[in-house]
Amino acid sequence: MALTLFFSPFNPEFFLELLENTERSLNEMFVRTYGKPYMQNSEVFENLFAELKRYYTGGNVNLEEMLNDFWSRLLERMFTLLNSQYVITEDYLECISKYTDQLKPFGDVPRKLKAQVTRAFIAARTFVQGLSVGREVAQRVSKVNSTPACIRALTKMLYCPFCQGMPAVKPCKNYCLNVMKGCLANQADLDPEWNLYIDAMLLVAQRLEGPFNIESVMEPIDVKISEAIMNMQENSAQVSFRVFQGCGQPKPAGMTRSTRGVSDVFSARFRPYSPEERPTTAAGTSLDRLVVDIKEKLKLSKKCWSNLPEAMCSENRVTAGNASDKDCWNGHTKGRYFPEVQKDGLTNQVNNPEVAVDITRPDTLIRQQIMALRVMTNKLKNAYNGNDIYFQDSSDEGSGSGSGSGCTEACPTEAGGAASEAPVVEADRRGPVDDSAPLRALSVALPTILALSALALHQLWR
Repeated sequence: MALTLFFSPFNPEFFLELLENTERSLNEMFVRTYGKPYMQNSEVFENLFAELKRYYTGGNVNLEEMLNDFWSRLLERMFTLLNSQYVITEDYLECISKYTDQLKPFGDVPRKLKAQVTRAFIAARTFVQGLSVGREVAQRVSKVNSTPACIRALTKMLYCPFCQGMPAVKPCKNYCLNVMKGCLANQADLDPEWNLYIDAMLLVAQRLEGPFNIESVMEPIDVKISEAIMNMQENSAQVSFRVFQGCGQPKPAGMTRSTRGVSDVFSARFRPYSPEERPTTAAGTSLDRLVVDIKEKLKLSKKCWSNLPEAMCSENRVTAGNASDKDCWNGHTKGRYFPEVQKDGLTNQVNNPEVAVDITRPDTLIRQQIMALRVMTNKLKNAYNGNDIYFQDSSDEGSGSGSGSGCTEACPTEAGGAASEAPVVEADRRGPVDDSAPLRALSVALPTILALSALALHQLWR
């Protein structure tokens, strides 16, 4: 199967743009509806959106505590406005906050909104984090160094036909498969954890399409908060009476303080919200369509690591030919290639006839990426269930070297040294390899091949 070049329009900035649009919409509507009382207390809402943005961008924010604090601050401001004939001190406000759960001044809106916002933001942030980890794992494993044994095998496969005067003869497919399975043995071991990670990403994507859809939660948030304000106004007399019972009667403000018309500013209601009125990004693409697109690309990336040898030896620029062809390069001459094709993974290369693989020394960098995927999969499963876990900075994950999220250009591995230090299990190679072959030129062959295969993954995570 040839690797497909993926390009995903999914942009992590989508969620920040959504938040900014929602905040702007709320501000415009509240200024128009509530006027000066809102503008004098707008920092309560500005702080709400600032904390939501900080959470999404990786800040250590407890969403439930933050939302509880928002409603407590809103209660304090509204109680002060609705009881402007009294002197409301900081100590008195602190007393009011103790009665928030008992009073339920905003009705059931805070409880419902907290459940919706926390689940939606947990899913959105974890999904974007998952995309980042997948992209960086692909980038890191595409930069591994090749072992001397692999360089020799690639030299023999790609250059020896030229030395024997057969430049047009391409390697036999099964011969190529054995070479690539040996050179990419460690990458193939990524597959089990990679597939679990992809499955977890698809589960969270389902949540983004359904009950955890951050777009459908945030777009009507101004209407929901306005509804809560209306509930507070309608029950203001009862709320004030119960507060006075618990905290005592505050002192009158005196005749110098204007109290006229304060309650009237909360009399207006917003337009009814229509679920069909869905917001879009600047590109005109809604979250639903973006998620459908990325889900398809995630599905196509399953088993990509174990499929690399087949992809490299079939429909690509590196090799051509078929195992049944008589006129392909079999490593010695033009003819059939008879050895069996090895299975995938490091442990299955013990009898690889083309590449001497030390199966006792797994590649350190690959093991780090397996751990990074395992950690991310656990986060995704928690997000699927609506549970948040502390998001470490991505550079702290893995095994302390930024595994899965800190590597930029080159990520060396110890595999090269390991191959020369430990005993290897050799198989009959059916012919000598000229040690004077251009190994220096071939030292870039495996990274080049990996780079070609990684193009699909890089495009997927853009």
